[in-house]
Amino acid sequence: MIGKHTRRHTPDHAIGKLRDIELLLANRKPLELVLRAQEISEQTYYRWRQKYGVMTSDEAKRLKLLERENAQLKAIVADLSLQNQVLKDVASRKW
Repeated sequence: MIGKHTRRHTPDHAIGKLRDIELLLANRKPLELVLRAQEISEQTYYRWRQKYGVMTSDEAKRLKLLERENAQLKAIVADLSLQNQVLKDVASRKW
């Protein structure tokens, strides 16, 4: 189904849709009909539930921020490790 409705949902949007879906399911609506009305696949629904199931919108934003910060810190550590190795190599050379 590539190309049909390929779009990215923000964590806020996904959490909002999950809340809507849970309300409809609590009112005994069939999952298949609820997902069709929300325009998402069953696979997407279960993936979102696994990722955002118990998160609030603020928690999802915080997670995204922490993931970004973690990636930046990993890049800094890698850069410093490389610089450290270069300095060790230069210091170990005999003049």
